[in-house]
Amino acid sequence: MKRRAIYPGSFDPPTYGHIDIIRRSLQIVDEVVVAVVYNPQKDNFLFTPQERIDMFRQELTDVGDRVQYDNFHGLLVDYADKQQARIIIRGLRAVSDFDYEFQMALMNRRMKPHIETIFLMTGAAHFYTASRLVKEIASLDGNVDGLVPPHVAARLKEKFAKR
Repeated sequence: MKRRAIYPGSFDPPTYGHIDIIRRSLQIVDEVVVAVVYNPQKDNFLFTPQERIDMFRQELTDVGDRVQYDNFHGLLVDYADKQQARIIIRGLRAVSDFDYEFQMALMNRRMKPHIETIFLMTGAAHFYTASRLVKEIASLDGNVDGLVPPHVAARLKEKFAKR
C-alpha cells in the first residue's frame, strides 16, 4: 500500500518554500496530495483554487503522478480520510508557526488518532518567505524573484495590474 500524505494550505500564491516542502515530502512518502484549502463563504483570496493548483502543476511537472492536486473545505482530518491518507505534512518556518501547528496537530489527533502529522522545517533559503508578504511586495510592484517561480511572479503582476 502506498504511503499517501496530504499537504494542505491556502498557497495564495505558491512559493518556493511550498515547493521545497513538497519535494522533500516525496523523500518520505510515495504520494502527496497538495490540497488547496478554501472557504467559499469567508475567504478572499487573490487566486482561485484552480489557479493555485495550475501554478503548482506548472512548477512540478518533473514529479509525475506522485503529486496529486485538489481543493477542499471542511475538516482536514475528514478530507485526509476521504483521500485514504494517514499523514498530514505541515511546513514550519518560525517558532510561532510551531505553536499554532502543534495545537492543530493535537486536535486532529484527538478527532482521528490514526492520522499522523509530520512537521518539516522549511529550507533555510525560504525561511522568511510567506505568501502574505509575497502578495504585499507584488502589490507595491516590488521584485519577488527568488521567492516564487517566474510564472507565479508573472501571474502576480497580471493580478495587480488589473487592480
